[in-house]
Amino acid sequence: MQQRQKKLESFIDTDPKNISWTGELKDDFAKFVIHTFNSDEVVQSMYRPFCKQAYYFNKDLNNRLYQIPKIFPNQNLENLVISVTGIGASKGFSALITDAIPNLHLHDTGQCFPLYTYEKPDPTDQTSLFSSQTGYTKKENIPDTILSDFQTTYQDQNITKEDIFYYIYGILHSPEYKQRFAADLKKMLPRIPYAADFHSFSTAGRNLAQWHLNYENIEPYPLEEFKSELYLEDKDYRVERMKFPNRNKAVDKTTIIYNSKITLSGIPLQAYEYIVNGKPALEWIMERYQLTRDKDSGITNNPNDWSDDPRYIIDLVKRIVRVSVESVKIVNSLPPLNER
Repeated sequence: MQQRQKKLESFIDTDPKNISWTGELKDDFAKFVIHTFNSDEVVQSMYRPFCKQAYYFNKDLNNRLYQIPKIFPNQNLENLVISVTGIGASKGFSALITDAIPNLHLHDTGQCFPLYTYEKPDPTDQTSLFSSQTGYTKKENIPDTILSDFQTTYQDQNITKEDIFYYIYGILHSPEYKQRFAADLKKMLPRIPYAADFHSFSTAGRNLAQWHLNYENIEPYPLEEFKSELYLEDKDYRVERMKFPNRNKAVDKTTIIYNSKITLSGIPLQAYEYIVNGKPALEWIMERYQLTRDKDSGITNNPNDWSDDPRYIIDLVKRIVRVSVESVKIVNSLPPLNER
């Protein structure tokens, strides 16, 4: 076995600029298994908070898909997942909802809780007269027993599983919840209490989700744009690395130097109170939307190529400011838990 492994290692191309070999790929190579690129498997993923990337969703070339094939089997089947900080993470607890495949480190070694799961029907099952047009069976991830418990606890038969899903999202944003259970959240997955006011938390969670899911389409926050030239061309909106200016030896976070020709100002400091995965959402945009080059593969990550709209990134900055401000307002208006 070791001799075979040595022969394999001496034969394959190990240049990281060409391929990154996994143990599974090496095994397939030894068995003469051929993999073919399929453009239909290139999908959008949520790589970091409010930062999407193209992702090749293929079990042969991604060796750790975990339960994702049951949550997002393909790009045509919709779902929502609440991503939370994982057990033992070094960063403070937070949650973020997404409708795209989440990266493992969307949160620090994150854990995801979907609204639905999808399963392929058993072809030998002869008990159903109907077939699914999608090829999958869609199942609600919140059990009927949990729905019954909530309806009984709150004496409200109109509560739905979707209401509970957004209630959970609201609870996970509660400053009181995160502070009181901080030690537990480092050691175990969240446990959801029965707060006194179900509907306030459910409504807040639903409103937060609207901002967090639709962040690319909302009205941008009215930041001031200072331009070095009267007329700018499309190329003048390209970004290399955004940064804060220094004023009197202090960082001025009310202003972002977008590039050499554009400066944004008027950022409310309240926007930096919205923290997700250890840092303000706005600073995630500044970090991820910059020109970088991977030293091993040589691949250049150019955020300007993500959209055909030359203003996509500058308007995204403004939109995340609005998302942050609105999120802080909602979180600050949450009632106390007062568990039942």
